[in-house]
Amino acid sequence: MTQPNDPLRPVTEDPDHPIIMSDGTRLSARLWTPQDANSDPVPLILEFLPYRKRDGTCARDALTHPYFAARGYACARVDMRGNGDSEGIMEDEYSPQELADAVEVIQWAAAQPWCNGNVGMMGISWGGFNALQVASLAPDALKAIITLCSTVDRFADDIHYKGGCLLNENLGWGATMWSYSSRAPDPALRENWREMWLERLEHEPFLPSVWLRHQSRDAYWQHGSVCEDYNAIKAKVLAIGGWGDAYKNTVPRLVEALEGAKGIVGPWVHKYPHFAVPEPRIGFLQEALRWWDHWLKGIDTGVENDPDYRAYLMDGVRPAGWYTSREGRWIAEQRGATSHLPVQTLHLGTGGVLDNTPQPLSDRVASPAHCGAAAGEYCAIWLGPEMPGDQRADDALSSTYTSAPLTGDMNIVGAPRVTLTLACDKPQAQIAVRLNHIHADGAATRITYGVLNLSHRNSAAHPQPMTPGKTEEITLDLDQTAYRIPAGDRLRVSISTAYWPLLWPAPQAASITLSHGTVIVPQRPTTGEDEVQFLPPESAAPWRTTEIRPESHIRRSEVDMVTGIHSLVIEDDFGKLRDDDHGLISGSRASERWDIHPDDPLSARGNCDWEDEMERDGIQLRTRAQCSMWSDLEKFHLTAKIEAWENGTLIYSRDVKDSVSRGAL
Repeated sequence: MTQPNDPLRPVTEDPDHPIIMSDGTRLSARLWTPQDANSDPVPLILEFLPYRKRDGTCARDALTHPYFAARGYACARVDMRGNGDSEGIMEDEYSPQELADAVEVIQWAAAQPWCNGNVGMMGISWGGFNALQVASLAPDALKAIITLCSTVDRFADDIHYKGGCLLNENLGWGATMWSYSSRAPDPALRENWREMWLERLEHEPFLPSVWLRHQSRDAYWQHGSVCEDYNAIKAKVLAIGGWGDAYKNTVPRLVEALEGAKGIVGPWVHKYPHFAVPEPRIGFLQEALRWWDHWLKGIDTGVENDPDYRAYLMDGVRPAGWYTSREGRWIAEQRGATSHLPVQTLHLGTGGVLDNTPQPLSDRVASPAHCGAAAGEYCAIWLGPEMPGDQRADDALSSTYTSAPLTGDMNIVGAPRVTLTLACDKPQAQIAVRLNHIHADGAATRITYGVLNLSHRNSAAHPQPMTPGKTEEITLDLDQTAYRIPAGDRLRVSISTAYWPLLWPAPQAASITLSHGTVIVPQRPTTGEDEVQFLPPESAAPWRTTEIRPESHIRRSEVDMVTGIHSLVIEDDFGKLRDDDHGLISGSRASERWDIHPDDPLSARGNCDWEDEMERDGIQLRTRAQCSMWSDLEKFHLTAKIEAWENGTLIYSRDVKDSVSRGAL
């Protein structure tokens, strides 16, 4: 049996290894194996994604999979059905077909002569989601998973709905996936590449239309939400997340729901932690290797004795749209995550008071529709200025409640809970609650936040409109965090009835009257020293490319002085590269525009535009995917268009138009 400090094993790579599904569909895997694996079989680590192994995830694949392979693992980076170099059509995210294919791949791998019969599954985002979902199906060979930046709840904690509110990511990421899944395979790998490309262009669904038809927690969202039955997961789970990511709640939930699960949360955005920002990075590959060695090879690496929960407690800093590093310290909970930590209850009071003692409260909240401009991206991923900015502008459009200067440091660790007694003048309304760090000069840093569609106050499965004028008590949990406010600074609760462009607005501007409010703040003492240590990051050799066009990222706010429309403009050029090994040239550009008038929620409009290029051996391919959404009192309206060019000639065009009832949105 291979031991942790054995010499590295030479690795063989197959860039297009066929895996044939039971229905005859050929999936394509990039497969790394130790050269001697047939005589000394090894476990397999599977990463199963739609994000194109040939020209999509190459940079992170190069750093990660050869590293594991040299240390005694086979690694398969598989393009899902209908994506990259694999045949078929992708029907939806996390479809039964996708999960069944993954189970087949696991069974296939376990039966290979180079495999010892044990399989692990890992991935970030989509790959982290489906690793959990496949684990809940409990294929015999799947012994352990590592899930990063993922969710256990597809309805309440993904890119579609949050607190029952429609996230604009529902359109934005839907446009992204339409672009990804409609691209051609590499012509060097498929003689029938043109046929495959045209099939995708014709049949790839425009998923925002699908997702908009499921506005409550129905069976559609229950499928793939592992929180429906944590006990179905038999594989051992290591969960990893980042405070700069959208999926902040998953790691604590998994740690507290699954026996033997371990969790790590750093300051990172939506990236693997051996190359993520903000720093400090950690030796993720070494941590992963300890996990794999223990559960896939039977080597006692001590992972069972690790603290259940390791989290980075960030020092409070001034607001900024981007951070390259965050000061702080690592804390650890030997058992559990955050639910057992002590709490402090603070009371909201008239006049903007936030105090330890109960306060009288009689305030009206009625935010203009453009409140939320400082929220940043829902999911920071593209390494541009995507983090929440100075909250003072949004606070000016909200009701705020601010503490006296703190007499000592406040270490907020966990999910603050807000309870409000309120009445609303409209049947449909939304509420956004932010917890902010107020600096001595008034600058405001967002610590964490939560949102709620008031129709979902009692049930996400069975929404009920508010009765205008009726007083009710509502509770919402803010996202998990680990953040230190230094003595002398202040804590603020900010409440608004709009949060654009993060949320699509309610159909009418609402006014909420508050008559009571509390926030329960979980806190944790610390000595100020690191309670755990991580090794510095390691990786395999980076992807070798030649830059043809550099990448750039723009975030711009605009106000039309004639119309009064406020706009957020996003322009991402992901650059253009040539792969130095196989020569494929690829590049992408994307833009989004989000418009709204402060006085009119029905003026909201979103536009997304993706353009992708591929070049090889005199073949030039280009696709463009565009979409728009707007709404009236009763319906959402969507238009979309996909076009494709071969050597400058338009070879395909398809238009989509759809209208969907608003329901409780």
